Amino acid sequence: MGYLDERSMIRSFRAQHFKSLEDLEVELGRVTVLIGENGCGKSNILESIAFAAAAEAGKAEHEFLASRGVRMTDPRMMVSAYRAEQPGGFEIIVPTKRGLPSSVSFVLNDSLKGFAVSTSYSLKGDAELEQLVERLRDKTENAVAIHRELEAKLRESVEPLPDFIIFSPENSALRTFQAEGQILPLGVRGEGLFALLKWMTKSDEGRRSIAAISEQLTLLDWFQSFEVPAGLAPGERTLNIVDRFLADGSSFDQRSANEGFLFLLFYFALILAPGTPRFFAIDNVDASLNPHLCEELIRRLVSLAKQQDKQVILTTHNPSVLDGLDLSDDEVRLLVVHRNRSGHTRVRRVDAPKHIEGVAPVRLSEAFLRGYLGGLPKNF
Repeated sequence: MGYLDERSMIRSFRAQHFKSLEDLEVELGRVTVLIGENGCGKSNILESIAFAAAAEAGKAEHEFLASRGVRMTDPRMMVSAYRAEQPGGFEIIVPTKRGLPSSVSFVLNDSLKGFAVSTSYSLKGDAELEQLVERLRDKTENAVAIHRELEAKLRESVEPLPDFIIFSPENSALRTFQAEGQILPLGVRGEGLFALLKWMTKSDEGRRSIAAISEQLTLLDWFQSFEVPAGLAPGERTLNIVDRFLADGSSFDQRSANEGFLFLLFYFALILAPGTPRFFAIDNVDASLNPHLCEELIRRLVSLAKQQDKQVILTTHNPSVLDGLDLSDDEVRLLVVHRNRSGHTRVRRVDAPKHIEGVAPVRLSEAFLRGYLGGLPKNF
């Protein structure tokens, strides 16, 4: 598959009055990694995008937001309380892919029952959209038809956004295959993974994707293959997994697999399977993985994101993840998240390290642990 044109990704967004994001603008790459101490606002950044995605889909109900990975609480607690006067809501501004000067704003006003969503579009610099507005002002054409055309083009402008989900897979969901997510094909905890794999066995495209997933899983030295057995009884959910060190070729199912295998299976299915989101986040991507495995996983996720036209945001506390990043590639961003003296969340991009003649280079993981990058606690 081809690479995404840079305008078809969310390159930046601005969130105001949302949790610890009093006024924050973030520039994203194809793969963006967020690091920072606990409670600095990494998840708040992800949730602000998820709220905008829910608003664009017209579904800001608590149940829908939770199914996208948003931690739900009293709506009044979602709004920033840093200012003396209550702002009454928060705003997320997403530039459109039709032209950087244009933007889409989602204002979500809180109430005891939920959120009321209003959407506004800035058409500055977009000649095609401005022309449609002028046609509306002339009142010589069918206003309903022009409105429909305008709305379609505006929604097309933020096409990658409605799919955005924050994934935080859990061992229990991946191991039992019993739970099903509210959003298909994959739920935020890993629900629906078996159903997705089984569905993929029914088409040539799906079987090619399963083969690609298997190839990536050879990251694990012992892994040989896996398959969805044919002829499963209704309600039966099991995989056959083959360990290359078992001489007799016998297999075991996901209940006997180690956590690392299950998390890798989920990540590679998420990025390689048909129908999965084009824009998503993985919170704590390092969960249950060996440090050296984390490093190689990130390299592969970056490569696969380019191949599969995906945009990904990752959060991590594992320094080894950073060693899988090539910061000389502008499609890859490392952002240090912190809170300033007022408690507001701020971000700072880490640039590619410059080589100094005669000085041995320092790996990013080591620079992180030494405190060169920031993002470490300082109060103890």
